[in-house]
Amino acid sequence: MNVPLWLALAAVGALAVKHYRPPWWLVALLLLGGYLLADSLFAPFIDDAITDR
Repeated sequence: MNVPLWLALAAVGALAVKHYRPPWWLVALLLLGGYLLADSLFAPFIDDAITDR
């Protein structure tokens, strides 16, 4: 079964927020930080670190 990555991350994120109930500012900070890192100069280095060679 192939599941898109965005769907799997959304499901895990929704369960984590429901179960652990983190503060709203922490969720917003993580989402904004991930968005900004994905479009930064560090993106190629992060991509190299998380992909298998």
